[in-house]
Amino acid sequence: MADQPLLNTYGRLPIIFDHGQGPWLFDIEGRRYFDTFSGIAVSGLGHSHPAVTKAIQVQSEKLLHCSNLFHTAIQHKLAQELCSYSGMDGVFLANSGAEANEAAIKLARLYGHGRGIDAPAIVVMERSFHGRTLATLTATGNRKVHAGFEPLVSGFIRVPFNDIGALEAVASSNRNVVAVLLEPVLGEGGLILADEQWLRDVRKLCDQQHWLMMLDEVQTGNGRSGQLFAYQHFGILPDIVTTAKGLGNGFPIGACLARGKAAHLFKPGHHGSTFGGNALACAAALAVLDTLHSEHLMQRARDLGTRIVAQLEKAFSGVDYVKAIRGLGLMIGIEMTSECPELVPLAKTQGLLLNVTSERVIRLLPALTLTDAEADFMVERVVRIIKLYAGDDRQRPRTPPPPEGRRGTSH
Repeated sequence: MADQPLLNTYGRLPIIFDHGQGPWLFDIEGRRYFDTFSGIAVSGLGHSHPAVTKAIQVQSEKLLHCSNLFHTAIQHKLAQELCSYSGMDGVFLANSGAEANEAAIKLARLYGHGRGIDAPAIVVMERSFHGRTLATLTATGNRKVHAGFEPLVSGFIRVPFNDIGALEAVASSNRNVVAVLLEPVLGEGGLILADEQWLRDVRKLCDQQHWLMMLDEVQTGNGRSGQLFAYQHFGILPDIVTTAKGLGNGFPIGACLARGKAAHLFKPGHHGSTFGGNALACAAALAVLDTLHSEHLMQRARDLGTRIVAQLEKAFSGVDYVKAIRGLGLMIGIEMTSECPELVPLAKTQGLLLNVTSERVIRLLPALTLTDAEADFMVERVVRIIKLYAGDDRQRPRTPPPPEGRRGTSH
C-alpha cells in the first residue's frame, strides 16, 4: 500500500480534521480551528448543521438514488423551489459547480448550432474561475490553471472584467459569439465585484446581439452575497445561472438553471448525469433552502457583511500594507499590497483557517450562521494575524477568548 495514497493535487496544511460544528473544525487531537472560509463557500450554514443532518438521515432511510430515467418527488420539489426563488424556468441537477458550468457551455453551443453557427463562441472574463474540467478550465481566465493541459478547448474569447467597451468590440468583430459567461464577483480572481452598470450593460448587449447571458454563481449563490443569487442585487435576470458549493452545505450537488429559450434547448440524449439530482443530495439542498429563508440568513449575511467590512476598515485605517477591503454580503476580500502566502500557516498557529487567493487577497467566506460574538472573534483574530505578519505593533488588539456555545464532541 502506498504511504501517501492520495494523489498530490493539493498543498495541504499538516492538519487532520475529525469533525466540525458551526464555524469550528476539530482535529484528531481535539484542537479546534475557526474556519473563516467555510470550505471555500461550501458550508454556508456552518459545519454539521442540524437541519441538513436530519434531512440526510431521514432521506437515507427512504431512498438514496434512483436513475434519472424515472421521476422522484423530491427532485421535482427541489427543481420547483430553485426555479421559484431564481426566476428561472427549468433546472438540470448535477454534482458540482464544474458540472453545472459544463451544462451551461453545452447549452450555449446547442443554442449557437440552432442558429446556424458552426463554430459557436462564448465570451469569458480575465481572472475568472469556472472549474477544472477541460472546458471549464479553458473558460477560466488564469494561465496557471491552463498550463500543462493543452491543447485547450476551442470556442472561448477572453475580455477584461468590468469593461463594456471590450465586449462591444467583440460584438462588432465576431459573428460566432452566442453567449457571455461571467461571475458577479471574481472569487478566485481576488474578490473583484462587478460594477452594477456594467452588468446592466452586459444584459442589454446580450439582448441586442441575441446572446445568452450566463452567470456562474457557484460561489456567490445560496445566500452568500446577501441574496439567494448575487444577480438579484442588480435588477437583472440572466438566461442561465449555475450554482453549487453552498447548495448542499457539504453534500455534493450542482445546478444549471435556465429560462426562456435557453430552458428548451436540451432534449433527451443531449445531456445527463448518473448521480445528478439523487434523492440524498436533493434532501440536503431542500434543507439548506428552507433554513436560509426560515432563519432570514440572507438578511443576516447583508447585515453582518456590512458590520465586518466596517470593523476591518477601522482596524486598517491608514496602514500601508492593506490596499483595499471590499465585499458583498459575507464574501469579503482584504487585499494586501504584496503577496502574502505565509499568512496561511501563520494563521494556523493561532487557531484560524485562512484562505489567500490571487496571491495577495485574504478571502473571508464565513458561515452565514455566525453569532455576533463569533463574527467579532473572527475579525479580531484576522486583524491580529495580519498585524503580526506586517510587523505592526501599533494598537494591536487584544484577542478575546474563543466564543462559548459551540463545542465539538469526540466521534
